[in-house]
Amino acid sequence: MPLIQDIAVRKEHLTRLRRDLHRHPELGFEEHRTAELVAEKLESFGVQVHRGIGGTGVVGVLREGNETASVGLRADMDALPILEENTFAHRSTHDGRMHACGHDGHTTMLLGAAEYLARTRNFRGQVNFIFQPAEEGIGGARAMIADGLFRDFPCDRIFAMHNAPGLPVGSFAVNSGVVTAAGAFFDIDIAGRGAHGAHPDHSVDPVVVAAQLVGALQSVVSRNVRPTEAAVVSVTQVHAGDAYNVIPASARLSGTARSFSTKVMELVETRMTELAHSVAAAFGATAEVDFRTVFLPVTNDAGAAEFAGEVCGELVGETRVRRGLPAGMGSEDFSFMQEEVPGCYLLIGNADSTHRRPVHNPGYDFNDEALPYGASFFARAVEKQLAP
Repeated sequence: MPLIQDIAVRKEHLTRLRRDLHRHPELGFEEHRTAELVAEKLESFGVQVHRGIGGTGVVGVLREGNETASVGLRADMDALPILEENTFAHRSTHDGRMHACGHDGHTTMLLGAAEYLARTRNFRGQVNFIFQPAEEGIGGARAMIADGLFRDFPCDRIFAMHNAPGLPVGSFAVNSGVVTAAGAFFDIDIAGRGAHGAHPDHSVDPVVVAAQLVGALQSVVSRNVRPTEAAVVSVTQVHAGDAYNVIPASARLSGTARSFSTKVMELVETRMTELAHSVAAAFGATAEVDFRTVFLPVTNDAGAAEFAGEVCGELVGETRVRRGLPAGMGSEDFSFMQEEVPGCYLLIGNADSTHRRPVHNPGYDFNDEALPYGASFFARAVEKQLAP
């Protein structure tokens, strides 16, 4: 059962759609144009459309027959606050925003599957096409769930995929168990006492506290987390001061933490809080920690992962399906959907000689050669799961 030719012949059409989305990136919960474009496309296919789920989310429903079985297919729609460096014709038209994670491709692949399934209807049951806003760390999955996603559109299984610049086009990677890490964002606000830069003895310098704390936080992973566990603590922002000759009164450190278990994440939060308080106190300052777990670990259901692997093998051949890939430290809020419904999150190859930039890079671009493969997976998963 090779790649679906009815989808493959639509590659140029899908490419034009994907590049249109790339030209018009929208940040999380601001995907108004994207959501309306998705809704209009679904309606033109004959799919029932529900707008405004979880803010700017869209759900398309396609039913065939009276069977109660159902499948959910999810794609993310939001872009990132990154200034694009690419110079090709479809580069972002909005400076400071770009599709640097391939969500334009994910959305297009799901629309390609929806168009095919609406035309062929070679299944029995209900397909829920879930177009999610705000995946990039601001709670789009939870917003859709809180808005009744699985109450109103129940799913027996749910599938999602992400492009992988490290895998060649025409290949997939599918694992059971943990696939991506839990993720947290943190802000540490340090309060000291400002003074003239020429009189540091009059100050309680929050910049010195911040500098000490950046180093101290690295001991959480190296000295508190068991060597057999995995964790990351990265300070990615340092904010303090406005003038060359003024010691500021406050400073802020911000960053991210990752782990493969909620227990380790709790340990990281506890030690971060203890270190912030004690290091600040040692210099006569105070510190407050805001630690927010924004992603759970993506954990694939064993049965759903086995099923997805079979579908991939039928599409591209077993030799082009990688299994047993180590879990990655990236995070994905599809994890919250998997808390509600058993499912599988898989990777689709995005690499060739001209597409090797990693995601979240200002020179990244989704590889359009992957579009028929992703759309074919979504479509074939439905036809196989909801076989007549």
